[in-house]
This record gives sequence, C-alpha cells and structure tokens, in this order.
Amino acid sequence: MNKLLFKHIDNSGLIVFRIIFGLLCFLESVGAIFTGWVKRTLIDPEFTFSFIGFEWLQPLPGSWMYVYYIVMGIFGLFIMLGYKYRFSMLMFALMWTATYLMQKSSYNNHYYLLVLLSFIMVIMPANRYASVDVKQNPSLKSISMPSWCKWFFVLQLFILYTYASIAKLYPDWLDTSVIEILMKSKISYPIVGELLQQKPVHYILAYGGILFDGLIIPLLLFKPTRKYAFFSSIFFHLFNSFVFQIGIFPYMSLAFSLFFFEPKTIRNLFLKNKPLYEADDISIPKHKNLLLSLFSVYFLIQIALPIRHNLFKDDVLWTEEGHRLSWRMMLRAKSGRTTYSVINADTNVAIPIKLDDYLTKKQQRGAKTKPDIIWQFAQYLKEDFANKGIPIKVFVRTFVSINGKPVKQLIDPKVDIANEEWYHFKHHNWLLPSKKD
Repeated sequence: MNKLLFKHIDNSGLIVFRIIFGLLCFLESVGAIFTGWVKRTLIDPEFTFSFIGFEWLQPLPGSWMYVYYIVMGIFGLFIMLGYKYRFSMLMFALMWTATYLMQKSSYNNHYYLLVLLSFIMVIMPANRYASVDVKQNPSLKSISMPSWCKWFFVLQLFILYTYASIAKLYPDWLDTSVIEILMKSKISYPIVGELLQQKPVHYILAYGGILFDGLIIPLLLFKPTRKYAFFSSIFFHLFNSFVFQIGIFPYMSLAFSLFFFEPKTIRNLFLKNKPLYEADDISIPKHKNLLLSLFSVYFLIQIALPIRHNLFKDDVLWTEEGHRLSWRMMLRAKSGRTTYSVINADTNVAIPIKLDDYLTKKQQRGAKTKPDIIWQFAQYLKEDFANKGIPIKVFVRTFVSINGKPVKQLIDPKVDIANEEWYHFKHHNWLLPSKKD
C-alpha cells in the first residue's frame, strides 16, 4: 500500500494537466458570458431553481453575474499560470460550486464533475513546476509527486465511466430509442445531419457508448492498448463536442490521458527542459492515517451516490429520485404538459396564473416534467401569494412521456403540492407509479 500510494513519481502529467485545466476553467467562464448562457440562465429568470436546501443561493442582482464570471475566469488564468495556486484554485472551486448549486435548469453531470475536480485540484501539488509560485519561491520547486496524486484521478474516472456504462444497460438505450430521439434534433447539421438519422448509426452510438465507457480506463491503463484507446478517445470526445456541444468537457476528458502515459512521453511533448524524475523514493506523510481515512470516505461516497436510486420506490427514470450526482448522462428524453391550479385556501376560488409570468422557457421545460422542480415552483407560488396575504393550495396535473412512450400522469392531481414536505432520502407518495399494478 505504501509503495502504491506514497512512492514518488515524475509529476509532468499533473503539471501539464494544471495548465490545461486552468485554461479550460477560463474558457468555460468567459464562454458562458459570450454565448449568452449567463444571461439566459442567471440574469433573465425572476428566480432560479436551486438545489433543494440551497435556496439561499441566488444569482447576484442586475448584471453582477457577468462580473462574477469574469472574476472566476481570472482565477482560471491564475490556475493555469500557477499564481497563488491554492488560493486561486479554492476560490474557483467555491465560486463554480455556488453557481452549480444555485440553478439546475441547465443541470449537467459535467458541471458536477468540474465541482469535484476543482476541490481535488486544491489538494494537488500542481504548482511545483512551471509556475509563477515557483518563480517567486524556488523552494517550492519539485519534479516529483506522491503516486496517490495519479491514482486519485484514475479511480475517480473509473467510477464515473463505469457507472455511465452500467446506466446505459436498460431497454430504451439498448433498442436505440433514446439515441434516435437525441439525433432527431441534429438533422439540420451540415454533412452529418442525415447520417445521424440512420438506424445502423444509432446502434453504433448506443453500443459504442456502453463499450467506450466500460472499457476506456482499463484500456488506457494497459500499455499495449493505451495508444489505441487514446485515439478512440479523441474520436469519441470530439464527436460529443460537435454533436452535443457540451463546452470544455470533451477536451478536459482528453486531458485526463496525461495520467496514463509515461512521464517521459509527457515531458518530451510539453516540458522539454524539465528533468525527468527517475528515483525510487517512498515518503510516508506524518498524517498518513488521516489522509487514507479522508480518501476512503470520499470514494465510498462516490461509489454510493450513483446507486442510491435503488433505495427509492419505482424507476429513477420516472421519479428522478436519485438521478442527480449519479453519472446518468443523456439517458432519456422527457416531454410533458402540465397545468398548475392555484386555489385560494380561504375561499376555494381558483386563481389563474400564467407560467410565462414566472418562468423562462427553459425553466418551464423543467417545471413540466421534473418532480423536484414542480415541487419547488409550488413552494415559490405559495410564498409569493403569502406575501400578498393570500394562503393558497397548488394542485398539479402533469402528463409525461419518457423516450417517446405514451404519456402517463406523473403527479397525483388531488394532492396539494404546496403543502407537501420534501424528502431527500424518502420516496414521495404524491408521485404516481410508472406502471399500474
């Protein structure tokens, strides 16, 4: 165990990863401004659907979220340059996590991955070479790192990709129903739009996704297959970047390959003047047991979170209980129609409301199909009318289709959602079963 985790190895991969990671953090931050994402998601809405329990996290007023993202981008540049690295990394991690928790209309597993990576990078000795910090304080300079730095990333990626592969092993993915729906919106793409509508292509994408996610980490670890796995990664991630337009994350995924190739290869490609560390030292830290305990707890949580949906009643695709933080990526297409009936609790008189008066179009999509967002909107309405001195009840009629299947009613229309409690670890009985007994 000591040799596996505390043997010192060359740190070229981590140093180059820090530079790329910082650049991508900068591009993600400023890109969110220039693409209009910040305006659509954080400025235009009257309020945002935060993660339940984090309602106190709301966007800054007016145009201050632009400033927020500019500051975050500056910290990204500082990370890339290795300037006041730990402070810059911690500030980016906190700021990115705050924006992740304060809205989920644009929920994405990749955003969650960036939360984890940002905090992981805080503890990594990633500024020990090719950094401003080393220039200002030469005593920081090092050409090695403990091997746990590498294995931390490898294990995190193995968990991510394994769960992503397992989650695809269900009928609607295996018969390509999901892929077919996802590709319909890509028909206007030049050159490949029509090709993406072909059934053989759907099967290649569906089963290729399962195989890639399930095998990529073992194949990168195994030296004879590493090169071929890397080239397949390039194709896979660039395809995702072009077709699904998911920002920096395909490129960050490619950057993880730095932890699988030989340090000599990384050094020759990116850090030609850096000495290669070839010693065989093992350095046991003073707080070894604490470090191992923290790592064990972290990875136990990472292993447990993606399977917690099995503790809930009914199908996670239907209830979404246990869906988030679980690497369930692009697994289903949901559509629905929903009406909210607001009733004056004192007079039993219906109060007409229009969703357009409260929600952006993007928020409305969530408020029609996602149980937690439906519940949160009912709470918002309750508080809004309470401020006007009007106690209300909220009844919801929601009809949802998953993966093109016939619509079914999602929520019991007789239950006053505004006066229901939310449970993080318990099934909500106002969710109607996905299948009739």
